[in-house]
Amino acid sequence: MLILAIASVFGALALAFWAAAGQLAERAQFRASLRQLDSYDAAASVPSRQVELAAGFQTRVVAPVTQRLVKLGRRVTPADYVAKSAEKLTHAGKSRVDDLDRFLAIRVATIAAIPVAFFVSFFLVPLGGRAPLAVFLFLTALLVLGPDAVLNRQVAERQYQMQMKLPDILDLLTISVEAGLGFEQALDRTVSSVPGPLSEEFSRMIGEVRAGSSRNEALRAFESRTGVPEVKSFVLALLQADAFGISIGRILRQQADEMRVRRRQLAQERAQKAPVKMLFPMVFCIFPSLFVVVLGPAIFNIADAL
Repeated sequence: MLILAIASVFGALALAFWAAAGQLAERAQFRASLRQLDSYDAAASVPSRQVELAAGFQTRVVAPVTQRLVKLGRRVTPADYVAKSAEKLTHAGKSRVDDLDRFLAIRVATIAAIPVAFFVSFFLVPLGGRAPLAVFLFLTALLVLGPDAVLNRQVAERQYQMQMKLPDILDLLTISVEAGLGFEQALDRTVSSVPGPLSEEFSRMIGEVRAGSSRNEALRAFESRTGVPEVKSFVLALLQADAFGISIGRILRQQADEMRVRRRQLAQERAQKAPVKMLFPMVFCIFPSLFVVVLGPAIFNIADAL
């Protein structure tokens, strides 16, 4: 219980820092806009010290700390790790530069918190023997692997939602195209009916096409932002249909049938993995309690008889 409490405290601190850093950019931009709207003469008459004190806590304290952590993170983090983190954040729906800077700042903060974990484990936790070492190793693993594990979980959940929604979107898109609408118009009508992360990416693709990008470039960018194999297959089919002059309606119907089969196979795969995932909780949590309830009275009876 003590370990869980310590982990909860560290998790709460990390979440609070994440939320504070996330709201920093928006509030700073809002305050900058308000300062531009105010009179420059009135602003000039106020002493700089009062202006600094009038700013919020995030602007005065959190912003400089975050900027220094970002600079330190970009300096000490390998370029390959930064590129992979940026790709994962894009797949998680966080493609802005501020999201990457926030993630690197959190990584630096969690690594810097390892000495704090050492102090807590060996000096604050009233445990003896090798328990402080076990607590320190657990907290170190949580600090080192925690941000990447949370990000990977977010990517997996978002990609799973896309895999589940893709057949439904393709069915509606096929019906709209066969009814006589163009591809962009049908896609615009479809994404408004099916909310979700996949519809958001489709809306962004439509915006890129309307902004002047070609359909092929928008489709390739859409596929790179999702990272889902089913979406990649769908995009390749559309590109081939556009290159060889094949009817889009026929391609969409074939892709819809194929995606429904893949969704069924994915559900069957997850169902087959369920017994294996349930094995360890049953062995270590359910079976011991069951043995105590079933064999406990028999053990006492045997002890009394002997």
